[in-house]
Amino acid sequence: MNPMINTTLSAASINMAPLSAEIFLVVASCAILLIDMFLKEGKRNITYVLSLLTLVGCAVITYGDFNAGTTTYTFFNMFVSDPMANLLKLFTYLAVGITLVYSRQYSGDRGMMSGNMGGEFYVLALFTMLGQMIMISGNNMLPIYLGLELMSLSLYALVAMRRDHAISTEAAMKYFILGSLASGFMLYGISMIYGATGSLDISTIAKLTAANAANHTILVFGLVFVVAGMAFKLGAVPFHMWVPDVYQGSPTGVTLLLGAAPKLASFAMMIRILVEGLLPMAFDWQQMLLALAVLSLAVGNLTAISQTNIKRMLAYSTIAQLGFVLLGMMAGVTNGSAANAAPAYSAAMYYTITYVLTTLGSFGLVMMLARSGFEAEEIADFKGLAKRSPWYALVMTALMFSLAGVPPMMGFMAKWAVLQAVVATGQYWLAVVAVLFSLIGAFYYLRVVKTIWFDEAVDVSPIKTPLDMRVALSLNGVLVVLLGVMPGSLLAACLSAMTQTLGS
Repeated sequence: MNPMINTTLSAASINMAPLSAEIFLVVASCAILLIDMFLKEGKRNITYVLSLLTLVGCAVITYGDFNAGTTTYTFFNMFVSDPMANLLKLFTYLAVGITLVYSRQYSGDRGMMSGNMGGEFYVLALFTMLGQMIMISGNNMLPIYLGLELMSLSLYALVAMRRDHAISTEAAMKYFILGSLASGFMLYGISMIYGATGSLDISTIAKLTAANAANHTILVFGLVFVVAGMAFKLGAVPFHMWVPDVYQGSPTGVTLLLGAAPKLASFAMMIRILVEGLLPMAFDWQQMLLALAVLSLAVGNLTAISQTNIKRMLAYSTIAQLGFVLLGMMAGVTNGSAANAAPAYSAAMYYTITYVLTTLGSFGLVMMLARSGFEAEEIADFKGLAKRSPWYALVMTALMFSLAGVPPMMGFMAKWAVLQAVVATGQYWLAVVAVLFSLIGAFYYLRVVKTIWFDEAVDVSPIKTPLDMRVALSLNGVLVVLLGVMPGSLLAACLSAMTQTLGS
């Protein structure tokens, strides 16, 4: 045997310990799929409980790594376990777990847990999460792309699960076609970066780019395609066309799987590729992110005003919220210096987590009001919620205030952190633009609050919700308020994770 091969295949190169959570998830998901095959109709709660236990197992494993605070590379530096990855994974488990809790009754009422489909909703959700975990820990263009495709293919299948529902089928087709286009953009950009540097390893790309040893022209072209592919996956303007149609057309449980946890993985992908791999090209990608951010803020907030369907309104809200995330991403490098990088990127990370938590609660309330044969998708369906259930009216109000950035909600602190990072770069005009569009956006959030508290109820029937969903929704609302009043611990965790990751 070639001695060089023995040297390369060292124990550290194939260390399986950093992949413990991913391995556990794969084994558990396959086991759940097999167990579900033998379950009789009406026994899907077993699949549901096993899925939640799988998430708990992943969280226990990842928390141990996060608590250790170490950075470990494995599989020839293609996979990394670091503080940023572990923190994002913990919130990914939380997001997927809450989504499964919110979706259980909703999906069952719509026949998504019966017949040939069985518990595939849960298994596909777990494989979606596996793709996100690989994206978050990818230290090479190849696993990042493979994780992206695993996540995307699972989501395509989830959107199309209601095969007898024309609107869902149409949404699945739109999402598949435009998602495939985005994947093509990403792959073409990655191939050009490989052509310019001769490597797919992010650390190697960073070294070659910093030393001006790569073909700059090809690298810039590759960067453009990669950023365009990322913008497609994020839903940033002008690559946002699929977002409102897919959000509206998908079953609401699937919409939540689309709109929450994947944003954490997309944020990690931007950090890995743009910051860790192409930081010397910051001047080029910052200009692209600036345009994407301003356009997303403008189009998202202005278009949401005219929406009467709450899922479409929240879709355009997502586009606007991502504008703030992109502002944080572009604020990390000033005049070619990365001195302010960690605070700015930690602000963007905190904003992403805030968006995920508020989105979970918002769509959870939509599913709570829905029932068999009725979709609570219009803003008018929230009329008189305060009289039907004052507590859930308060929860929805807190969530809308958080999205609008009203103090003392979590969303206000997130916006404040990003605006501080932008002001630190000296781009005061950009902070003013962001604030102005946020004020415009407050209109459509407050319209929902007005509908809840001041409009006469059309439907006065009691709201029947499973205990687990009631508890999760209540905790979701309380968490958004508490993390707004006492944001220090999460902000510190984001800053510490980002500082250790970028410094490693």
